[in-house]
Amino acid sequence: MKKSRLSQAESADRHILYQSSVQDVESELDFVSQAWGELRSRRAELLREDFCGTANTACEWVRRGQHHQAIGIDMDADVLAWGRQHNISSLSAEQQQRIILLQDNVLDVSEDAADIILAMNFSYYLFLTRAQLRDYFLSTRQGLCEDGLLIMDAYGGYEAPMELQEPRECVGFTYIWDQARFNPIDSLMDCHIHFEFNDGSRLEKAFSYHWRLWTLPEIKEILLEAGYSRVTIYWEGTDEDNPEEGDGIYAAATEGDADPGWIAYIVAEA
Repeated sequence: MKKSRLSQAESADRHILYQSSVQDVESELDFVSQAWGELRSRRAELLREDFCGTANTACEWVRRGQHHQAIGIDMDADVLAWGRQHNISSLSAEQQQRIILLQDNVLDVSEDAADIILAMNFSYYLFLTRAQLRDYFLSTRQGLCEDGLLIMDAYGGYEAPMELQEPRECVGFTYIWDQARFNPIDSLMDCHIHFEFNDGSRLEKAFSYHWRLWTLPEIKEILLEAGYSRVTIYWEGTDEDNPEEGDGIYAAATEGDADPGWIAYIVAEA
């Protein structure tokens, strides 16, 4: 008998799919460099990537400058091992000396004070109460140098609390964002990422999240309570040729559009 061929879903690597469809580390670090340059006159060297997963961003930071160092922190040993095998291994021997991955809770880390701490892909939404989020912000404040920056992203809009699925075509597969459940009483929600392939196979719940849909005012207020001196929201501009789309350029703002969905950056100054 012939061996049955594996479907595309069965042979897929979920981390490669995630990095291809969710992460854009180049644009992310372009913004980090922009924000740092606007707010600080010295060179940033040490970046800490919280909830780093495969450490894709930390590796890109190290590649971008010979003085750049990075610390990646995540509690998942398996995903850190994947990052070492696939991402850190792609760095030069010298670059590998400038990056450290730690399996640890971001609340318990006591490493050297970082110039920049990143918490991207809404990872801090995993803190479900105000007290928990404040504890995290207190921890990051202590983990920064005197003029350091905490940089995060956030999402919202009137579709953000809806129960819906949003497919997006990628090269070789379809990415599906699934907002499966939302409770308006406590703003807790369950979300999943599925991947669908050209052969009809599907990788269900490749990633799942139980988190709180935090609002920008809540986040800003808790950051200030935790001791940050100033918090700035960076809002995406509008594409001139397509007013329904963003232009990828983020600028400090005090007003935003009431869009169905938006992503913003938050920069908190120590």
